Amino acid sequence: MLDLAPAARQMRALVAEIPDDQLAAPTPCEGLAVGDLLDHVMGLSLAFRLAAEKETSPASGPPPAPSAANLPPDWREQLAGRLEALVSAWRDPAAWEGDSAVGGLELPAEQAGMVAVDELVLHGWDLARATGQSYEADPVSVEACHAFVAQIPRDDPKAREGLFGPVVEVPDDAPLFDRTLGLSGRDPSWTAR
Repeated sequence: MLDLAPAARQMRALVAEIPDDQLAAPTPCEGLAVGDLLDHVMGLSLAFRLAAEKETSPASGPPPAPSAANLPPDWREQLAGRLEALVSAWRDPAAWEGDSAVGGLELPAEQAGMVAVDELVLHGWDLARATGQSYEADPVSVEACHAFVAQIPRDDPKAREGLFGPVVEVPDDAPLFDRTLGLSGRDPSWTAR
């Protein structure tokens, strides 16, 4: 079991500092602006809470393309609430047992929990970079994310499709989080233009 609280807490802090005039800013996620990525985080926080609770989402298929147009006026408060519920759901040991379903895919619950941590940590970094905020993921979450992304084949575009872009080469002696970013298809030196 992993505690999602550190990653969720950091995501909440980042989100609270994003002004509306940055919603159209680019992110390290190709083709997604800050608002689009926030909509994605809104959706994944709900979907992974339902996965922990072994509930089927009302929209149990793949999620729609994220769009800032879907954000409600009180998106900061709603996202904070969803993140809190996500953390609470994954604190139940039963969440990590058996199988789960997320986005129309069935997978072991333990793997779903790992994906949830990975999503929070990597997209937290994406949002921090896109909005000029500092970001330092907690070491336990970074180790879990690295273990998860390291198991995805580097040279198999089909295995990486929908999860990560092509690997960005990072020196072997770089910090673990930079290597994790590279394995997830992110350039650790990315900055908003």
